[in-house]
Amino acid sequence: MAAELTPVPVSATHNPLRPPIERRLDRIAGPSSLVLFGVTGDLSRKKLLPAIYDLANRGLLSPSFALVGFGRRPWNDDEFRNFVLESVRAHARTEWNEEVWRQLAAGVRFVSGEFNSDAAFDELTRVLGELDRDRGTRSNHAFYLSIPPRSFAAVTEQLRRSGLAESIGDQWRRVIIEKPFGHDLASARELNNIIESCFPSDSIFRIDHYLGKETVQNLLALRFANTMFEPLWNANWVDHVQITMAEDIGVSGRAGYYDGVGAARDVIQNHLLQLLALTAMEEPLSFTAKDLRAEKEKVLAAVRLGDDLGLTTARGQYGSGWQGGERVCAFREEEGMNPESLTETYAAMRLQIDSRRWQGVPFYLRTGKRLGRRVTEIAITFKPAPVHLFAPAERASLGPNALVIRVQPDEGVTMRFGSKVPGARMRVRDVTMDMGYGHAFTESSPEAYERLILDVLLGDPPLFPRHEEVELSWRILDPIEEYWAAAGAPEIYRPGSWGPASADALMRRDGRMWRRP
Repeated sequence: MAAELTPVPVSATHNPLRPPIERRLDRIAGPSSLVLFGVTGDLSRKKLLPAIYDLANRGLLSPSFALVGFGRRPWNDDEFRNFVLESVRAHARTEWNEEVWRQLAAGVRFVSGEFNSDAAFDELTRVLGELDRDRGTRSNHAFYLSIPPRSFAAVTEQLRRSGLAESIGDQWRRVIIEKPFGHDLASARELNNIIESCFPSDSIFRIDHYLGKETVQNLLALRFANTMFEPLWNANWVDHVQITMAEDIGVSGRAGYYDGVGAARDVIQNHLLQLLALTAMEEPLSFTAKDLRAEKEKVLAAVRLGDDLGLTTARGQYGSGWQGGERVCAFREEEGMNPESLTETYAAMRLQIDSRRWQGVPFYLRTGKRLGRRVTEIAITFKPAPVHLFAPAERASLGPNALVIRVQPDEGVTMRFGSKVPGARMRVRDVTMDMGYGHAFTESSPEAYERLILDVLLGDPPLFPRHEEVELSWRILDPIEEYWAAAGAPEIYRPGSWGPASADALMRRDGRMWRRP
């Protein structure tokens, strides 16, 4: 007798009456314009303008998209178009496409003027109105403030005075802010008040480009799309977490910005504390902005400093010496630098998270310039396994298991675990299993600014910290900065090393060591 067949229900993903879902399609931004303030700066030239072209080249911008530059240069539209073209040719990620460029260039405009000039913003209003009529941008405008925070008040006041900040009906107006989000908690609150007096909170996009990186996105997938990791992602199994952002270069002509800011304000307050929050947060209800932000804020609110900041923090400043086969100058000898500067170029700290999941697990954060190599990574080190079966000599060669998420430069994930050495004897040693984005996927990863600019135009804010997260981050860092300000000069460290001796001492006191990536 033939076996009875069970009917298979027709599902939403297998329905002959509807076309198959195309999972490769990205969302495409609707008609809109992007106004760039600070358009002649390095960020715009090397990142923003190429990202806009790459989005257009990938078909993710509307044919009605327009780009408006605002700056002090006495340029006309054609001169600005040539500037955009040079930037795109030099730094774009995707291949050159003449047809895409012609389509994009037709919507490029330039407005010349000062940030406090009524006449310049009246001209900006006229140009955007013209683009609405001729280009079809539908009065949807995003304003990118790639400018020093001291200029925010002048620009936002002019946007409000000219009516450009006001949304009417289904039109939208949005503002994009580059870090730094203040110098401390008080200045961050002042900046937030300035911006929010002009734009509603859901129209403010604070850009942290690290949150747009593919591997940072993959951290969420790694945790919540796999059953093998989440049961171990807690204090029962994790010994400690190290989050590192190391650079092998100096301040590279940024003395005017960097002096008085330092490594902690430049990197830890935003990039590393955001990575900490994503690593430590509970599973959100969804990947919407509201739910992601709620879980990140819980983590940042639960962060605690050590009782003695002299023992749980370290800072340093690179001196002169040899690195990569060449002689490099000290931080205080950089062009334009104060020769008596006390600004740190290296910062490290141990933080605790007062939650059931992470009780007793230290999180070590470090960043620095002129270090051994350029790398950003999150390393979760697990507690040692009970290895009583193995001889002492074997145990000595076997380290703890570790999961390392590489954010840059070689994006991917590495697992370290013990394995038997081939042969007759039972000998074990550490081995690694590696997943690299470049090998695992045929698609190339978009640049972080591509993803973030597109999210702004789509009105999709999950990757953008809101002012509560910014203020919580400053609550963590302010006491450390105050302690360092009273502690005197930072410790000098050798270029090409992994930082000052005090950072190694911080780890030794806990019976641990920094990773050497």
